[in-house]
Amino acid sequence: MSNTTPTTGTTADREIVISRIIDAPRELVFTAFTEVRHLSQWWGPNGFTTTTTSFDFRIDGEWDFVMHGPDGTDYPEWIRWTQIVAPELIVLVHGERPDDPNAFTSTIVFATDATRPGSTRIEMRTVFPTKESRDEAVQRYHAIEGGEQTLGNLAAYVSGLTAR
Repeated sequence: MSNTTPTTGTTADREIVISRIIDAPRELVFTAFTEVRHLSQWWGPNGFTTTTTSFDFRIDGEWDFVMHGPDGTDYPEWIRWTQIVAPELIVLVHGERPDDPNAFTSTIVFATDATRPGSTRIEMRTVFPTKESRDEAVQRYHAIEGGEQTLGNLAAYVSGLTAR
């Protein structure tokens, strides 16, 4: 159910685009993406957990957190939201810290899926500052697989919420 799409245009060599159909209403998927009580339950690739230091979901608000890898490695992370249109769109800057030169921008679109009533199509388009930083994220940090797993974890989480 996950899909990685090739891109065109001036940022194609710096982009990763991952999408997935989630069997849950758009408002619920958006909420699971925007409230820390939900995010901490699903955020990250398989085997990772997340500890939040601070969370302020608003334009120019920040989320400071640590992702804990299955091997015990801690990864400090930071996100600043630059655009929020509930329940349709989130744009964010994501790095290890606010002054991270390799921080990237992600645009997440939440759309009602016309072919499957009650479902949401989520698309995550990430643009890195350089082709080299994108390639490193893909090769060293397995960003495509990790993004697909993260959206899979989101799908499983909201599926559990809708089953209640």
